[in-house]
Amino acid sequence: MNNMHIDTIDRRLLDQLQRDASLTNQALADAIGLSPSACLKRVKRLKQVGIIERQVALLNPEALGPCLHMVVEVIMERDHKVLYQRFEKRALAAAEVKQCYKVTGEIDFVLIVTVPDMAAYDRFCDAVLYADDNLKKFRTLISRKRSKFDTAEQLITDSV
Repeated sequence: MNNMHIDTIDRRLLDQLQRDASLTNQALADAIGLSPSACLKRVKRLKQVGIIERQVALLNPEALGPCLHMVVEVIMERDHKVLYQRFEKRALAAAEVKQCYKVTGEIDFVLIVTVPDMAAYDRFCDAVLYADDNLKKFRTLISRKRSKFDTAEQLITDSV
């Protein structure tokens, strides 16, 4: 985990970049009120220390054709680190898994899965879920509507 100090200007830069990473350095500098060279230095530093992990394009899933979004709650049979790691490795390797969370409580993992149809979901279940002999059970919640989708991380303000 990075312990680099993030000041108010860095937070404003990060907020802008999370809204639109395609901004030119000039446009970003103008929005923040920095010189272009100072802006570029800060963004490079945020990338070098790993705060900006990567930049991606967000696609409109409805424009790409049929797509089902599933929330899958997974409960493992035995609570064993190596078995959990084995399942996690299989889940992370599956293209259908868009997010994977190891959670506390009665559920061990929550997966966000996207597939074009139920046949594809059945294939995913066979390859990832049923293939793990430590899987006790899973529950699938099929999203009827995505009301909000946001990739921005919450930027905690300095308490001074």
